[in-house]
Amino acid sequence: MAAQPETLRIAVVHGPNLNLLGRREPEVYGRATLADLDAELARLGESVGASVTSFQANGEGQLVDHVHQTAPSVDGFLVNAGAYTHTSIALRDALTGVSRPFVEVHLSNLHAREPFRHHSHLSDCAIGVVVGFGPDSYFLGLRGLVGFLQRQLRSDNGDI
Repeated sequence: MAAQPETLRIAVVHGPNLNLLGRREPEVYGRATLADLDAELARLGESVGASVTSFQANGEGQLVDHVHQTAPSVDGFLVNAGAYTHTSIALRDALTGVSRPFVEVHLSNLHAREPFRHHSHLSDCAIGVVVGFGPDSYFLGLRGLVGFLQRQLRSDNGDI
């Protein structure tokens, strides 16, 4: 009998104002709440062999602390840094400093919005970036991260 594949551990990090999902600018961000999104991410994670935990904070320091505290117990991060995408060197440094792969996701297409949103301090460090698909950005990002980590595990084990 083949060994059961290892369950991957993924931490979702939601930045400022994502607690307002479902109420804030529904024409941009949709009507699903953060709780709805987190529940769906947990279900999807389970179906692809990952345990998914989620965290949201409005404060930059809280996000940095969470990345530091969580990194030793996770295999990777799914990150929507919200407005900190465009401003936070501290969050970038936290994510690169903990040596865990991460995927950057955004509900809206940053490149179709205001010019100040076009630059991300995270994108060049991320293994991938998914923007503009609403909640599907998270689901696509999670699938991509899990696939990346599974390939990494197979490679580490000498498999193709």
